[in-house]
Amino acid sequence: VGVMSGAVIFIKEDLKITEVQVEFLIGILSIVSLLGSLGGGRTSDIIGRKWTMALAAVIFQMGGITMTFAPSYRVLMIGRLLAGIGIGFGVMISPIYIAEISPNLTRGSLTAFPEIFINVGIMLGYVSNYAFSGLSVHISWRVMLAVGILPSVFIGFALFIIPESPRWLVMQNRIEEARSVLLKTNEDEKEVEERLAEIQQAASFANSDKYENKPVWRELLFPPPALRWMLITGLGIQCFQQISGIDATVYYSPEIFEAAGIEDKSKVLAATVAV
Repeated sequence: VGVMSGAVIFIKEDLKITEVQVEFLIGILSIVSLLGSLGGGRTSDIIGRKWTMALAAVIFQMGGITMTFAPSYRVLMIGRLLAGIGIGFGVMISPIYIAEISPNLTRGSLTAFPEIFINVGIMLGYVSNYAFSGLSVHISWRVMLAVGILPSVFIGFALFIIPESPRWLVMQNRIEEARSVLLKTNEDEKEVEERLAEIQQAASFANSDKYENKPVWRELLFPPPALRWMLITGLGIQCFQQISGIDATVYYSPEIFEAAGIEDKSKVLAATVAV
């Protein structure tokens, strides 16, 4: 998101694309990442949370590499579509993984980390744009997009260290592995056993004959009273965040500054970092 906002200035000049093509290039990410997040839930139930993150990283890297070496607008769009799917998988699975692996006392603060670091990432994307704005038009946007691949490479290395989600392990009937993972993140053995019992109880309830497996749309429209206010609050926060128009500001800050009279591209991108 951060990288594309600045890179698109150079893409327009290099590939000679129209304003409408720019709008599709920028806007398509939100639509495709929505589809990616919808597919990510079922995927994470089948292959696990950890390997869904791996899949997200690989798909995103494929998209990033495709965009970096794109000879035309069409190929650039293909790369953008792949990147969007990878992002969709990633933003869906990361909070779930953190919530499932965190101790009770730190779960709230740790699940806020993805949202915080999305904003840190956007800012680093702006900084990257400013750093490479002095290169030639043909090279600058490619280097900017290539740098965006680096975080997903770090995720790849992290996968060698992080364990699988204990909740998913219980769902697969791998109880001892789940206990081992919980002991790594929590030194209190009593709390570990309590958490493990809770997870087992929830998993057995979901798999029991008494549990009515409703379609997602029905659960959203007719949630149980205990979940209704949580659902309204969660959806409300997300809706107002988007209705505020912040995505337009994030994506179009460089163009807004250009329209305001800043002509030098490096100065435009420097001003964008401040946003």
